[in-house]
Amino acid sequence: MVYVKWTFWAIVWLLVAAFFHYTLPQRDIVRITDTFERRIDFGENSIFWASPGPGNQVGGANRDVFFIQTIKTNGKPLVYRNEDTGWGWPPYFKFDTNNLQTEAADLRSTSDNPKWVAVTHYGWRNEFLSIFPNAVGVTQVDGPDVRFIPWLNIIIIVVFLALVWAVRVRWIRFRQRRIDPVVADAGEAWDDMSDSAREKRGRLARWWQSWTGK
Repeated sequence: MVYVKWTFWAIVWLLVAAFFHYTLPQRDIVRITDTFERRIDFGENSIFWASPGPGNQVGGANRDVFFIQTIKTNGKPLVYRNEDTGWGWPPYFKFDTNNLQTEAADLRSTSDNPKWVAVTHYGWRNEFLSIFPNAVGVTQVDGPDVRFIPWLNIIIIVVFLALVWAVRVRWIRFRQRRIDPVVADAGEAWDDMSDSAREKRGRLARWWQSWTGK
């Protein structure tokens, strides 16, 4: 039973960690090589694409999506999608997809004369599922060795853990005041049960065993 309990909570915290890792903003230092637009037919991975932006048709099976092609500091390629989030989730309130695509195109560079940029994004890149992180901002930086401290992420996670701790403390207090006394009273009632009542329960249990074989 203890293993089941710990397995359950391990799965819960793993899902919570995956949710925050997908949703919270991240920054990558990359070099933009190209930008393009492609018609996407949504399938089983549609949950990983943003909803149609304001003014677009809702519920369509396909639509045009902007993409930003980049090269990371280690030389590996990384492709971002560029979609509005609108008023939906995650709450980035992104409405400037066209402006961002223009800024990204203006920051294109070659390996001979690189321009390094910080791409702020959320989401994951998975080639097997054909999903892409969604870029929400691009900023030119001095070089590939720039480092950022994710203060916003730290604050959000600290606030979340504080809320979890507060809820847990209140639950423990509620259990000690309301639930534990009821359980204790039930135990005392069982201890006070007369011998005749216990004998009746015993005969009933034996009868049930005779029919079920358990």
